[in-house]
Amino acid sequence: MGPFRSIPDGNVTLMNVTVPGFLIGRPEDLVTTYLHLKNGRISDTGGIQIDMGRAMVFPCFTDMHTHLDKGHIWPRAANPDGTFYGALTTVSTDRAANWTATDVAGRMEFSLKCAYAHGTKAIRTHLDSIPPQDDISWPVFAEMRAKWAGKIDLQAASLIGCESFENIATDYAATADIVAANGGALGMVTYPVADLKQRLTDFFILAGNRSLEVDFHSDETMDPESETLRAIAETVLETGWDKPVTIGHCCSLSTQSDARAMDTIDLVAKAGINIVSLPLCNLYLQDRHANRTPRGRGITLIHEMKARGVNVSFASDNTRDPFYAYGDLDMIEVMRHSTRIGHLDHSDADWTRAFTTNPAAAMGLDTPSLAPGAPADLVICNARDWSELFARPQSDRIVLRAGQKIDTTLPNYKDLDHLMETT
Repeated sequence: MGPFRSIPDGNVTLMNVTVPGFLIGRPEDLVTTYLHLKNGRISDTGGIQIDMGRAMVFPCFTDMHTHLDKGHIWPRAANPDGTFYGALTTVSTDRAANWTATDVAGRMEFSLKCAYAHGTKAIRTHLDSIPPQDDISWPVFAEMRAKWAGKIDLQAASLIGCESFENIATDYAATADIVAANGGALGMVTYPVADLKQRLTDFFILAGNRSLEVDFHSDETMDPESETLRAIAETVLETGWDKPVTIGHCCSLSTQSDARAMDTIDLVAKAGINIVSLPLCNLYLQDRHANRTPRGRGITLIHEMKARGVNVSFASDNTRDPFYAYGDLDMIEVMRHSTRIGHLDHSDADWTRAFTTNPAAAMGLDTPSLAPGAPADLVICNARDWSELFARPQSDRIVLRAGQKIDTTLPNYKDLDHLMETT
């Protein structure tokens, strides 16, 4: 079995481990060091020494953009053609027919089991909140948040299209009250409608009156004329909004001229907006046309944003639903594919921030750390460098919570079969 698997519970010193340098205040990309674990935390002193053979160690991950309410409906609601429109219409039909409290809770529980086993300790999920679904899904979320407390720190943001109501200020108010009552973030999908700026202004007033932070889906398209990210940044600056703003996707930025895109990114940086890139889902949906090879990857301009001081994160997004047919809420998978799709390799040495400290900061959580005093919530992989880490799925990883190994057995898809039996 070797030392990688023989970590005893209790006070130990993990010798000869490999960690990202920034997590221990070092400038190097990767550093070989040791970690003392004592009483469930990283400590200045440890116990029995175990040679870990340069195994890579990360603090548990933060996944800040997911859709737990949609997850795993693919067997009963597959995307007919892989397009964004196919996803929208298929989800809408399935939601109306099947999204009872029992259905949403069962699929959400399955997803959380997956994320926990993979080593995630904090998740933000978007919840489809067009009435009457808001009265169904938000109570389920509250129950799950309480049930999983201490294992996964669970947050939620509402999700509607900006065109869903004639008057956001009045028609979205009841849902905003539900969001506020459950400690959520107010969310919206922005499209380039003619009166977008007025709708954004009304939206921010709605959120501000309830002291809610906001979380958007923006420009999930390859159309360079879609500039709702820019409109949001302008509105934040014009209104003096001072609460957290998070925006996901921003795909159209990659199809705009460099001058225009950089000018928008400068506005985003000035407004202090958090950006979430979602490469797996965007690679699946964007630039998909029948009988035509895709030309664009759909990923937003992450390098340019990072260079301008924007807080950039990566996240799972959808899981086995019409928006993304695959995925398992595994942040190592997200890290692996993001590195390949976005060329994070041969770049800055601290991109691991985008899967750990950056999303935690955007969500207002404690900073993940490997410093003494931090919780011994760790993901340990039998890989010694980035090439080994990304070459294999790391299915044999060890996850420690409070210094104790957890069961990393994943739930069986058969557990969902009873929810897939629809009429």
